[in-house]
Amino acid sequence: MSGLSGVKTPGKWPVARTPLEIRYNGCNGGTMATTYTDLIAGVRKRTKEVTLDEVKRRLEAKEPYVLLDVREKDEFRAGYIPGAISLPRGFLEIQVEQKLPDKNVKIVAYCAGGTRSALAAATLAELGYTNVETANPGFVRWKDLGYPQEKPPELTDAQRDRYSRHILLPEVGEVGQSKLLQSKVLLIGAGGLGSPAALYLAAAGVGTLGLVDADVVDASNLQRQILHATSRVGAFKVDSAEKTLRDLNPDVKVIGYKERLLSDNVDRLFGDYDVIVDGTDNFPTRYLVNDASVFLGKPVVHGSIFRFDGQVTTFLPESAAKKFGVASGPCYRCLYPEPPPPHLAPSCQEAGVLGILPGIIGVVQATEAIKLLLGQGEPLIGRLLTYDSLKMKFRELRLRKDPGCPVCGKNPTITSYIDYEGFCAIG
Repeated sequence: MSGLSGVKTPGKWPVARTPLEIRYNGCNGGTMATTYTDLIAGVRKRTKEVTLDEVKRRLEAKEPYVLLDVREKDEFRAGYIPGAISLPRGFLEIQVEQKLPDKNVKIVAYCAGGTRSALAAATLAELGYTNVETANPGFVRWKDLGYPQEKPPELTDAQRDRYSRHILLPEVGEVGQSKLLQSKVLLIGAGGLGSPAALYLAAAGVGTLGLVDADVVDASNLQRQILHATSRVGAFKVDSAEKTLRDLNPDVKVIGYKERLLSDNVDRLFGDYDVIVDGTDNFPTRYLVNDASVFLGKPVVHGSIFRFDGQVTTFLPESAAKKFGVASGPCYRCLYPEPPPPHLAPSCQEAGVLGILPGIIGVVQATEAIKLLLGQGEPLIGRLLTYDSLKMKFRELRLRKDPGCPVCGKNPTITSYIDYEGFCAIG
């Protein structure tokens, strides 16, 4: 029976070895582990243990390391050590390199009592992770000691299914998805840029979407404004958009504002929202959005398109930097102190636009909004991303904050809303 692994005994069948016995051959003083108890004892000798008191100390000191919870999902949902990443032991080998690509990162694995985490630590070492410890005892004792714990937000089974691909991402997870569901994004315009941005924000599960647009759907819009349909020509854009978005994701609350954004309503419209996505196509509204952003401390994801070209950047005023955990940057007036003459900046109605172009720019805007809401990645703050669709080229330009900016500079001269139509006409 040479095809079976085991010890050949005269007159007897070979004794088969389990995969764990084969894996940890020699871990127990050089002898084969023949029982579960021997196996675990050998694993513990090969792994470095850390006490719960030490884990708590590191947590309070905010030391940089990864807490890896290898219990089952149901156990994790009942409570976990703050900041822990959930990766059940049964999926460890399959998913760990995706969730933790840096094999030199400091890891402390824990489970309920210390056994599964010890096995996980040994497996991680075999996979090449160089700095792995196991907490012993585990979370049951942590809870008994009254140490801090958190519970993931309560998502329904339907939500876990809908957002399952998000939940698999350690940068999102159930906590991040819950944060999105509680977030509010206001889109200025339900047209070319607002359409793809709104669709993907709704699909991602952003809980509340506000849409500001006083226009109605025109047949000429349908070449690029994918929120709308031929059957809704003549309907208000916000009503048409609400129908599409609710059908896409019933979790999302859609609030339509059938009004133009003006100085006398901007404070009211911006007030409850976390992030503003600017898809406007005229300079008076862009300057109004910018000034309101600085006055109210609201981040603005700005996008614009012209013929075959587009650009995106994110403006984060200093008053909002702490909330979003990133440094502030320049504002729209730092980039464009004065509007260009009208003949140098014709509208899409006058100059035309490639129908696919707003799809790309709007999706980048949605991406920026999601990053801000999750507190992940590097937003386009102080960076202008430009796109040339004919040459299929992206370029990045660095933007600097203007210390003499009349709105966000050291000595601002514009501290309240102005006549934006008049300002742009003069420009």
